[in-house]
Amino acid sequence: MDDTIRHPLAYARDLRGWSQSDLALRMDRAAREQGLRSGADKAAVSKWENWRKDPSTETQGWIAAAFEVPAEDVQVFGWPDWLPGHDIPLPLGSAYTVQALREAQRTAMDRRNFMTLSAVSLAGLASQWARIEPDRLTTALNGKRVDGELINWLEDTSAKLTALPTEQRQHTARLMDAHLATVTDLIEEGRYSEPTGQRLHILAASLATTCGWHRFDQSRHSAAGRLWTSALHSAHAAGARDFGAGVLSDFAYQSNWLGKPSISLNLLGDALSRTEHPTARSLLFLRRARAHAALGERSGCYRDLTAAEAELSATPSDPAPGWCAWMSPADLAVDSGQCMLDLGQTDLALARITEGMSLLPRARDKTRGIFLTYEARNLLKARQVEQALAVTNESPDLAARIGAERCVSLVRDLAPAFKPYQRVDGVPELLERLRAG
Repeated sequence: MDDTIRHPLAYARDLRGWSQSDLALRMDRAAREQGLRSGADKAAVSKWENWRKDPSTETQGWIAAAFEVPAEDVQVFGWPDWLPGHDIPLPLGSAYTVQALREAQRTAMDRRNFMTLSAVSLAGLASQWARIEPDRLTTALNGKRVDGELINWLEDTSAKLTALPTEQRQHTARLMDAHLATVTDLIEEGRYSEPTGQRLHILAASLATTCGWHRFDQSRHSAAGRLWTSALHSAHAAGARDFGAGVLSDFAYQSNWLGKPSISLNLLGDALSRTEHPTARSLLFLRRARAHAALGERSGCYRDLTAAEAELSATPSDPAPGWCAWMSPADLAVDSGQCMLDLGQTDLALARITEGMSLLPRARDKTRGIFLTYEARNLLKARQVEQALAVTNESPDLAARIGAERCVSLVRDLAPAFKPYQRVDGVPELLERLRAG
């Protein structure tokens, strides 16, 4: 049974137990109070909830009246961000760290999903992270002393699970969830020194980040956002600035993926303001370049690509933080190619993506699967259909093997681009395969 909820309007209805017809009836009542008719019915609500059509300004007024949302909220936040039910993240601070972890774990168990945090909420969270200094870590006075050997084991085991190849890592989600629950218990109930508290909070941040990526790969964006919020809380409590920047970068990647690059620009600006390690800065600049390119902002994209390359070529005195240690010239090349593709420079894009694919280690199957899809899309734009077909035929098996639903969806989204070429050998078979998958 598929119980995912993919639109804020559907989520708001679900919170109240309304059907689509119930909402339409309430909208019509609100309109009739002003001597008008809303014209809403179940079919119209379905179109809005399936992202096929947005309601008009007047229609949004009837929806707002049905949900008792003030008219000024509709004007300020825009569709669909003004709808009730959006998650509101807890403010940063040691008093909320455990609560954020507990809420994230509850949300991660909920199969329902509609959206990530709103743009307003994310902007506020990133701004807090950039300007608020962490509190001194506090401990439970009556708790049992946390065993250092247990922390060693949790750190070592978590690191081994995270380092598994992508194909194996998909099967460890429950283990990572259990580790996160254990660490949260230790933070809340244990007694420990300041250095031990920092280790616990950094471990919680690492586990919450990894658990969030698992939900993101399954297209469970609300759960991913809650887990990353708790990771930001824990990293902030530990004073791990670069780690917190990595979490903001994850939010930015998600925003880019969901087609909201303007949110990414704001998040990454805050992240860069407090990040020092050159590898970390390189990744942040690269992701911001992707956002600029998606918005068609050529100069901003080129500026950030240049900065990303300069930072990656620097020789740091310390190892890169774990969340960005994988960042390499392969990533820079492929993401630069995707930027060029968004900016309409197809030939240059193909050269950069091909270069990056040749440098990418075989162990990074998820990244390879995404890059293959980018390459296929680029080849189709260049009308190199046979090459695009060869690349795409590799993608479905890879995406299915690693168990990442978002990668499977990315491959399926190529189908419309192939439809004009159904007379090319192999294309009808590929389209059938994508439909069946």
